[in-house]
Amino acid sequence: MIKVAIATFLAILTSYFLPFSPLPKPTYHSLFLSTSLTQNSSIAHHLFTLTRRPHIAGSEANSDAAAYVLSTLTSSNFHSRIVSYQAALTYPASRTLTLTPPPPDPPFTFELRQEIYPGDPYADVADEVVPTFHAYAKSGSVSGPVVYVNYGREDDYKTLDEMGVDVSGAVVLARYGQIYRGDIAKNAGSKGAIGALVYTDRKDYGGGGDDGGEWFPDGKWMPPSGVQVGTVYSGIGDPTTPGWPSTEGCERLNNEEVEESGEVPLIPSLPISAADGERILRTIGGQVAKEDWQGSKDGPIYRVGPGPGIVNLSYFGKQFIATIKNIIGVIEGAEEPDRFVILGNHRDAWTFGAVDPNSGTAALLEVAQRFSKLQKRGWKPRRTIILCNWDAEEYGLIGSTEWAEENREMLASRAVAYLNVDSAVCGPGFHASATPQLDELLKRATQQVLDPDNSSQTIYESWFGSSNSEEIGRLGGGGSDFAAFVQHIGIPSAIMSYGTGYPVYHSMYDDYIWMQKFGDPGFHRHVAVASVWGLIALWLADDKFLPFNYLSYAEELQKYAKDLEVEISGKDINLTPLLKSIEELEIAATKIKHQIKAIKENEGWRSVWQKDHLKVREVNDRLMMAERAFTDRDGLSGRSWYKHLVYGPSKHNEYGSKSFPAIDDAIIKAKSLNSRESWQSVQHEIWRVARVIKQASQVLHGGLT
Repeated sequence: MIKVAIATFLAILTSYFLPFSPLPKPTYHSLFLSTSLTQNSSIAHHLFTLTRRPHIAGSEANSDAAAYVLSTLTSSNFHSRIVSYQAALTYPASRTLTLTPPPPDPPFTFELRQEIYPGDPYADVADEVVPTFHAYAKSGSVSGPVVYVNYGREDDYKTLDEMGVDVSGAVVLARYGQIYRGDIAKNAGSKGAIGALVYTDRKDYGGGGDDGGEWFPDGKWMPPSGVQVGTVYSGIGDPTTPGWPSTEGCERLNNEEVEESGEVPLIPSLPISAADGERILRTIGGQVAKEDWQGSKDGPIYRVGPGPGIVNLSYFGKQFIATIKNIIGVIEGAEEPDRFVILGNHRDAWTFGAVDPNSGTAALLEVAQRFSKLQKRGWKPRRTIILCNWDAEEYGLIGSTEWAEENREMLASRAVAYLNVDSAVCGPGFHASATPQLDELLKRATQQVLDPDNSSQTIYESWFGSSNSEEIGRLGGGGSDFAAFVQHIGIPSAIMSYGTGYPVYHSMYDDYIWMQKFGDPGFHRHVAVASVWGLIALWLADDKFLPFNYLSYAEELQKYAKDLEVEISGKDINLTPLLKSIEELEIAATKIKHQIKAIKENEGWRSVWQKDHLKVREVNDRLMMAERAFTDRDGLSGRSWYKHLVYGPSKHNEYGSKSFPAIDDAIIKAKSLNSRESWQSVQHEIWRVARVIKQASQVLHGGLT
């Protein structure tokens, strides 16, 4: 605490007395955190401006938001430009949902509309909110009895099998919350269902749980008419250009080829509200669902069906090629302009997007404006800093993926790290995920920034010192724009936020008022995220040696290997190759750490004559390229776009983060088939992972065999 206060005081003095003199880099880093540069009012203004209208990808309002970001970056002394792509998007053309309950009740047609509330300041633009839908959902009309499937997971269908309930020919009703909505629809289709309805249960989102309360605008919870919209596409990037950028006139898959890829569900689906979900649940008979399948205490008793309630679901979407706009801003490095530190956030939102994603956009613009103020005081980064504001993330990480695919070779040879912020703030509590060599940077940065909810301690102290403290997460899931950078190319990456989940997610109620009242009333959490984000970027851009610690990586891999040992216990599987490769990585990480220490000890005039600056560059190249070595050109089996063999999404939950995803997929298959060949496949995947870890060790060593 004392160190933070002294650093802040010195930075303030510097800002007044030495405004134009070149200063040591650490002084600029301290200045970046000073109160003379930070402004929660400017972040609030950015968020208010960005969220005045709904701005789904492909809309005029989203183009206006892009113009605002471009203008702000340009005025902040970034060399800024628009990079456009022609992406295949979908909007709803028509939707109807009718429930036929048991006699004597008559059929009921749902309005499928989120309601405005008295005094809603956004009532004048509510009609601009696109009707509730699932992007890339299958078009069609189906009719059948309803089966309640809890969260729609594989385990939930196993429970139904044990109960003797068959979903074939039925429309499933699933509540959102445990797995990706696209996997809910895909799982349903694979079990023989003809349609899927996904609702937000009051117990999870509407204040009907043990920590319940009032719904928005009086409380933070989702109103009964609120609907969580989103994509059901399981791939990454434009579905019609898998693996290559969706530029003007490029090659594209047709709709049949997209369906054959297995990345989109083959049954119609629709998101619905808690009120509509409960109405349907009241018409379902059959066996009573398990206790942990039940909803809020004052809700109906949940039964599994099938029927007797019957629903008629009709959804037809329209697909079109839309211009999406990424905004790219650059400060060129003074000494190593060919090394890139990249910060990214997306701009498009399903509705107003105050939390997701524009709390992150506002933080990005705050970082840009602070960097501009440092430049006016003489700061120039050693390496190039690139700020990226992505488009069409909500549809399937499209803007970031198309840019990464178009610039793949440049990024693979020059990108130092990618730092992502999606929803910067949705509530209390700092959270971060990263590739392990960045762990120490995250800890250092949070030790320098005060906790916005308790100024008597740092973020680090509240993050790791609380009774419910958590470890730094990993980047195996496909939930945000880091995916192309780490899982496809192999670039060290991180993502951070305040809060992790919030009730009005992807609904019409994710607006500025919700943020102002419940997410971050004083916008101090926004400032804190911007401070941590920007400080890590400054260290990566300015430090002579890249501040990567691969010993953390080796320790993490050792944990995964122990978990794997338990997973395959009793099977004829040899883990020796994997364990040996991790030992080699630990040795290589220790060696490069000692080499850096030796070079630092020799600094001075003598080191200049001995060309130690070339040694520094060579060591940094090894640190930068080691993450690339964890990728494999063939990628994951059946999912070749994912090249990283240490971190990737679960095959059955796109949001789920998996270590050794190829091994995990093979084990799941082997346990199902229990054949000699399937367990041999597990052994093969272990060898593959061992080889990429060995490659990473060789990169860190820096010599040929």
